[in-house]
Amino acid sequence: MMKTQFASSFLFATLLLFGSCNDDPDPVKENEEELITTVRLTFTEGTNSFVAEWKDADGDGANLPTVDDISLEAGKTYAVSVELLNESTTPADNISAEVSEEGTEHQFFFITGDGLALTTTYDDQDADGYPIGLQNTFVAGVAGSGTLTVILRHEPNKTAAGVSDGDATNAAGETDVETAPPFNVTIQ
Repeated sequence: MMKTQFASSFLFATLLLFGSCNDDPDPVKENEEELITTVRLTFTEGTNSFVAEWKDADGDGANLPTVDDISLEAGKTYAVSVELLNESTTPADNISAEVSEEGTEHQFFFITGDGLALTTTYDDQDADGYPIGLQNTFVAGVAGSGTLTVILRHEPNKTAAGVSDGDATNAAGETDVETAPPFNVTIQ
């Protein structure tokens, strides 16, 4: 009787030990976070266009990001596209295509500060009809200045109150990139 219990316990322990071994030395991580070093905004108004960039060349390193200033004309409407790059690789890796393909899992938020009179509207949608934010319309209001922070959230709750309208308060999810420091915007 004692030998049977010992043999059963030994067999169970052996199965448990060897059954938990993983012989894959490099398991593939799904949706591993990409390094985003550049947020490029392209503003188009009529036949005129310009680019403003936020660059963090060393990622989470010690160097501060460089940020272009943005100058807009009061009362004008701009088509604004967002491009995300990882410029730590050669050639640079365009992350925007991945965000578009995984649209249901991503959403941009455009947060204005310091009383900036800038209205933003999403022009693109994911497969479920919720905004992504790679293509947008910005309307410059009255003259003034302020800040613009661009945030990309991964797996936001797009059905939460205000999220589809661009309010990140209830979005949850993880931040893939946030332009900190923000863009300085002047409306003339």
